[in-house]
Amino acid sequence: MLRISEVARRVGISSSALRAWEMVGLVAPQRTKSKYRLYTEADVRLLQRALFLRRARGLNPAAIVHVLKGQGIVSAPAEKELLPGQRFRRLRTRRRLSLAQVARATRVSVGFLSALERGQMRSSVATLRRIARFYRTNIPSLFEAAEENPGLVRPSQRKILETTAGVRMELLAWGHTAMEPHLFCIKPNGGSGESYAHEGEEFLHVLRGEFEIWLDGKEHHVLKTGDSLYFDSSTPHRWRNPGRSETRLLWINTPPTF
Repeated sequence: MLRISEVARRVGISSSALRAWEMVGLVAPQRTKSKYRLYTEADVRLLQRALFLRRARGLNPAAIVHVLKGQGIVSAPAEKELLPGQRFRRLRTRRRLSLAQVARATRVSVGFLSALERGQMRSSVATLRRIARFYRTNIPSLFEAAEENPGLVRPSQRKILETTAGVRMELLAWGHTAMEPHLFCIKPNGGSGESYAHEGEEFLHVLRGEFEIWLDGKEHHVLKTGDSLYFDSSTPHRWRNPGRSETRLLWINTPPTF
């Protein structure tokens, strides 16, 4: 049995990419009692095949799963492995809503919603927030199916959600009613998109890099490593990484309404 770091090295991809492929149902590693992922040699061969499809044919993870499923190599993803868009589709179909109805309510085009539900499109944080609000849920609920509060969370156990190619959120704890901590990793020029707001209060601390944020179109702050900011979540806010290297933030929401 192999740990995630060894598999990542052998396959030639990052550990975060491995976790993302797990979420779409490509692989299903076993877990130790401490929740560490364990992979088999068969998993490695499957991942190498998937990497070949991505590089040779330019397929995204959802398309790779579709191809391998058609070949009988992988099975359909379980509910906890669904992508955010696929979770939105399940929420929509359970409510017997059409794409047009959701599009009108969320101010998102039918074409975009359709591509998002099929896993062919990623969405900005602001758009995800708007759609999640329509379904009366929040963004962290899209990480994975609800699990019991673990208390202690190791780095390999974090729940990861990549909204766009430039923004990755790692949930550092879950199941709490008072606050919700994230590690945000933002590539240069990556950001939230349009402004968004929700109930609660927020605290962020820049661990590395630069961070730019606008509050209600009136306040504008450029934060650098070591800077912190506290603000009311109901204030419309948008943000981005204005620097040339990846920005890392500790971002805490209270209560968990993000």
